[in-house]
Amino acid sequence: MKMILLHIHDDRGADARLQAACDIARACNTHVRCVQVTPMPGLLAADIYGGAGYAPSISAELHEIDQAFRQRVEAHLEHEDVAWDWVQMDGDSVVGLLAAAHLADLIVASLPENGRATMQDPLPIVADLALGGSTPVLAVPATGKGLAVTGCALVAWDGSAQSCAALRAAVPLLRLAHNVEIITVEDGGAGEFPATGAPEYLANHGIKARLHNWLRGDHPVECSLREAIDTLGADWMVMGAFGHGRWRERIFGGVSHAMLRTARVPLLLAH
Repeated sequence: MKMILLHIHDDRGADARLQAACDIARACNTHVRCVQVTPMPGLLAADIYGGAGYAPSISAELHEIDQAFRQRVEAHLEHEDVAWDWVQMDGDSVVGLLAAAHLADLIVASLPENGRATMQDPLPIVADLALGGSTPVLAVPATGKGLAVTGCALVAWDGSAQSCAALRAAVPLLRLAHNVEIITVEDGGAGEFPATGAPEYLANHGIKARLHNWLRGDHPVECSLREAIDTLGADWMVMGAFGHGRWRERIFGGVSHAMLRTARVPLLLAH
């Protein structure tokens, strides 16, 4: 892992994202690329309707606000002992982040994914980032305190292509975890690989892990995952994203959608 892309935006999850990126950068001796996308609202198209003098003033104000936040973040980074650079662009946040992430190893963004109650809530972009590109996403709770890289990592495993992608992406961080716990939730169906596939794969990378078969009972899978997080004391979790498609999960319910709304620890997601 050589390049982490950090989403820069002034919201209540900004500090948690920044700290998580710095924690990973120090642990992995990697570089943080700060990407700040200034969104251009519909008002900037006002010149189409005769408001040509208004759009530039709005644009200048937005850039001034973002510049002030940039100065605050840069002042923090000066004390973090990590290598970093800065990319600023205008446009759509998801499009900009995905364009900047082509050669990144990880995108650091924020939960929650249940919409924005206020303008200070993080942008609900994690699902779009996870599905829109090939770079894994670390989704950090807005009230988090960073990422305990060397703590306990929990891997949600069902043998699907999505969980395989997440497992492969997590190897550099799992090497640093003190404990790696793999959980399979009995869901009445067979995965593509047997349950032992994940620990065998990690063993080939020199990573020791314990496998747990978790009884689902009458509860949804996400309830078992949250129970495992609490019982095993997980500091962060690895899981595949949207195995049945994002919109199907959003309409009918699904593990990814539920975890994005309710997770209390950082989630490393891949699709």
